[in-house]
Amino acid sequence: MTDPTPNKVALITGSGKRRVGNVVALALAERGYSIALHYHRSDEEAAQSVQQLESQGTTARAFQADMADEADVDRLFTQVTNHFGRLDVLVTAASVWDPKPLEETTADDVRRQFEINTLGTFLCCQQAGLIMAGQPEGGAIVTMGDWATVRPYPDYAAYFVGKGSIPTLTRTMAVELARRNPAVRVNCILPGPVMLPESLSESARRAAIAATLLKRAGRPENVAHAVVFLVENDFITGVCLPVDGGRTIADGR
Repeated sequence: MTDPTPNKVALITGSGKRRVGNVVALALAERGYSIALHYHRSDEEAAQSVQQLESQGTTARAFQADMADEADVDRLFTQVTNHFGRLDVLVTAASVWDPKPLEETTADDVRRQFEINTLGTFLCCQQAGLIMAGQPEGGAIVTMGDWATVRPYPDYAAYFVGKGSIPTLTRTMAVELARRNPAVRVNCILPGPVMLPESLSESARRAAIAATLLKRAGRPENVAHAVVFLVENDFITGVCLPVDGGRTIADGR
């Protein structure tokens, strides 16, 4: 394995806001990647992130797109490749996470989760993967699932249906893209409680932490470290890696 050269490019969806995707972008910038930040509505935060990256010596630019809109996704990848000339890493951190009791969940709720979390991820992997397949060096894709799709908890039925597709999508893309270029790899991260929503009640927050084996919340940096590992280890593909403090196998909810 070798460190990336300065001209390598990483696109991280959902990285405009100061959340997990943004921390992943910073970690890849530290590894020498030029950074394409994606945002949907957080244009001011994305602009601030570009300024921060550039102040640290990183080449960066922000791009707007709606992950649920196929034409928007097409435009996003056209703009990124036109600007940077190549694409070496894709991290699909864009996501929605809306609670709603089962009795109130509508078909439109399920469609929204599917269109953003599942279809958006698929379209991005498809676009990035075919770009990477045309490069001799290939590339690496890291998708974001959720540890709890194997042990769902209440009030997120629409969300888990959408996110539950990500591991299968990841393995499918790993197979499809390796046939076109064996240097293209696709892996998945299944985060646990690494950046709990601000809207979460204190009791729910304590319960989420107590349900881990490590009895503490993780940090976005834990996910970023896992992304760097999967990007740089060139003999791993089709793998889904929990980054959850052991919550998947812990007793309890």
